[in-house]
Amino acid sequence: MILIADSGSTKTEWVVINDKRPEPSILTNGISPVYLSGNVIFDLLNSELSVVKNLPIREVYFYGTGCNSDENNIIVKDSIREFLDIKDVYVGSDVLGAARSLCLNKPGIACILGTGSNSCYYDGQNIVSNISPLGFILGDEGSAAAIGRKLVSDILKNQLPEKVINLFSETYNITSAEIIDSVYKKTFPNRFLGQFAKFISSNIDIAELEQIVISSFEDFIVRNVLMYPESKLYPIHFTGSVAYNFRAQLETSLKRHGLLQGIVSLTPMQNLIEYHLNFSYKN
Repeated sequence: MILIADSGSTKTEWVVINDKRPEPSILTNGISPVYLSGNVIFDLLNSELSVVKNLPIREVYFYGTGCNSDENNIIVKDSIREFLDIKDVYVGSDVLGAARSLCLNKPGIACILGTGSNSCYYDGQNIVSNISPLGFILGDEGSAAAIGRKLVSDILKNQLPEKVINLFSETYNITSAEIIDSVYKKTFPNRFLGQFAKFISSNIDIAELEQIVISSFEDFIVRNVLMYPESKLYPIHFTGSVAYNFRAQLETSLKRHGLLQGIVSLTPMQNLIEYHLNFSYKN
């Protein structure tokens, strides 16, 4: 048995593969060593992933946000090793997981548009170049957090029509003080802001809201995708809830820049399973 995990800021999807047959997905909270200590990750696994604890799992492949340095990767690796009492645990970045899922063994540009955002040029085996996403304060263009940040800012500064502001207030019943407190004082402000992308998705027929999405995608393309010279040569693939739910707006933005849209998936997991069954190698 092997266990594959794809972890974003908000949730982690786990799949056990038993004799080349994937079991149903298991969802837990997101696991990021940027925000969570090893002890907290272990406790999370113990409480939310206990169903796999006693299975004969021999290998784990974990792809996650924040898993982009040896120091961070060790935090996650040691927590999983302790939880499952096994040695063979591979930890890689979420963007590597996305690249393996979207491109398999072919070159391309792989992008994540979920709560956060990321991208890379993948040559079919390895990530060759990666524009740093910089997080939701300095970057994460095109992500739910960036879209939510723009929406909330426009709401609080009265930059949107009154009917939209009223609709937002009716939907969430939250004060400006509570918003500011959640962004500047509470944990996971990116998750807090990212939730408001659903408001835009539900009201995408409102031109001003659609424009927030389009402008966010324009920022992502200009500040990330076009920084790869290979973006003009290969398809631009996407995975994540934002890419999937706003794929019409995404396709429009890509066409505006003369870029070829590739795969757009909701999550990387299905193709990650294919990768590990057909193209994986020992790490």
